[in-house]
Order: sequence, then C-alpha cells, then structure tokens
Amino acid sequence: MHDKGSTGLHGLFLETVEHGRARLATPEEIRDRLGETKNHVVLCGHTHVPRVVNLSGDMLIVNPVSVGLPAYEDDFPEYHVMETGSPHARYAILEKMNDQWQTEGIAVPYDFERSAEQARRNGRPDWETALRTGFMSS
Repeated sequence: MHDKGSTGLHGLFLETVEHGRARLATPEEIRDRLGETKNHVVLCGHTHVPRVVNLSGDMLIVNPVSVGLPAYEDDFPEYHVMETGSPHARYAILEKMNDQWQTEGIAVPYDFERSAEQARRNGRPDWETALRTGFMSS
C-alpha cells in the first residue's frame, strides 16, 4: 500500500473518509487505488470492516476483517471511527467454483473478555470497550 495523500490511500482501500465518517469508496475511487492491478481477486485489510466488492464483474475485492480489535479510532486522513459492531474474530474463505470466485465470511467467538481485561490492565479503556462490543463507546 502507498499513501496517495488527500485522495485516499493510507491503509484504506475500500473506504473513503470524509467529514469524520468512513463510507464505502466509489467504484471509481477503488479503480484509482488499484492502479494497474489486473488480478481477478484482491485481498485487503486494515479497516476491520468486512466487505466484498465486485468491480465490473471481473474483479472481486475482499476485506475479511479482523482477528482482534473490532473497532478503532484514527486521525488519518482526519479523525474517524471504524466499528464492526461485534467482538467476534473474523476471516474469509475464498473458493473458485465453475470459474467464479465465491467468498464466505466467518465470525468466530473467542475469549474477548480476556482480551478486554488485558486492554484494561494496559491502560487502554478504549480498546477494552472495542474488544467487548465491537464499538468504540458502549
């Protein structure tokens, strides 16, 4: 990943931050961020927001989300909050069947209370809440 300054990319691929909120990037924004990529499947991460985007029917972009912190605050490119709304760990399974890519998002419960307790002991009440709830505030 690379930083494209105010037009977009600093770890964000499928989201655009405007006015303190993250929204799904437009197909044009995503294509711009892809550059010369011609792959049929692109995997991305960082935002902790599960997404599957199909561009023009020939490219599948998947963010399976997070195993760990399901919500966070960030100051770049401006202050915003990312939240999944669930403490579950998540991953995705991709499979090619009949020349078509299929994706399945999986949410897995784990001992997030233990992780939240560790965040509290480490002086991170913000992460404690995020780990317990998937939100930045309760």
